[in-house]
Amino acid sequence: MTKDGSPPSVANRGSPIRHSGFGHSFVIRHSSFVIVLLAAGCISVDVTRETRTASSAAQATAPANKAVAPSAEARLTELGLKLPEANKPSATLTPIVIVGNLAFVSGHTSRAADGKAITGRVGEELTVAQGKDAARQVGLSVLATLRNELGSLDRVKRVVKTLGMVNSPAGFKEQPQVINGFSELLIEVFGKERGLGARSAVGVASLPGNVAVEIEAIFEIER
Repeated sequence: MTKDGSPPSVANRGSPIRHSGFGHSFVIRHSSFVIVLLAAGCISVDVTRETRTASSAAQATAPANKAVAPSAEARLTELGLKLPEANKPSATLTPIVIVGNLAFVSGHTSRAADGKAITGRVGEELTVAQGKDAARQVGLSVLATLRNELGSLDRVKRVVKTLGMVNSPAGFKEQPQVINGFSELLIEVFGKERGLGARSAVGVASLPGNVAVEIEAIFEIER
C-alpha cells in the first residue's frame, strides 16, 4: 500500500520502469507485472511502453526475398533464336575450358546460319551493319558452345569479359559498333545485369580464312 492508502501502480507486462530515488536510478522489469516502489522523499517514475508488435518484429528480421534470375533458355524461345551446331574440338584446341566457376570460350569466327563462313574486311568488302550481323552470328555460335558444355544456358551467371576482333583496314574506327552485335545478343538473352560485361573491340589486319569477325569470351557459371 502507498502512503495515501491506494494500491501500488501496476504496468503492462514487459514495460520497462525507470526509477530514481536517493540519487540512484534503475529499471525494474517483472515477467508478469511491475510494481513501482515508492521511496520516502522525492521520487520520479518514467514508464515507457513497447509498441512494437510481433508482426512488425518478424517483418524486421525476415530476410529480403531474392530476385529470381530470368531463364536464358526461355528467352531464346521467346526471341525465336535457333542455335547452330556447337564447335567441335580439334587436335590443337578445345572450344571451351572450365576452370572453377569460370568458362573460357575460345575464339569463334563469323558463320552464317547454314555454316558458311562470313568473310571480308569490314569497311571495304562489308558494311558496318553487315559486320554487326556477323558479330551477332558469332554470339549464337558461342551460346551453342556454352549450352553444349553446360547442358543449359541457365547455368550462366554472367558475362565477365569479351574480346572482339574485327577484320578491317587501316583507319577503320568503328570496331565497337561491329562488336555491339555480339554484346546486344547476350543482353537480350541474359538480361542487362548478367549479359553486360567488360569488353575490348579491336581491329586486325586479317583473320583466319579472311572471316569478318572473331570473338572470345569469359563467363561466370553455376557449378
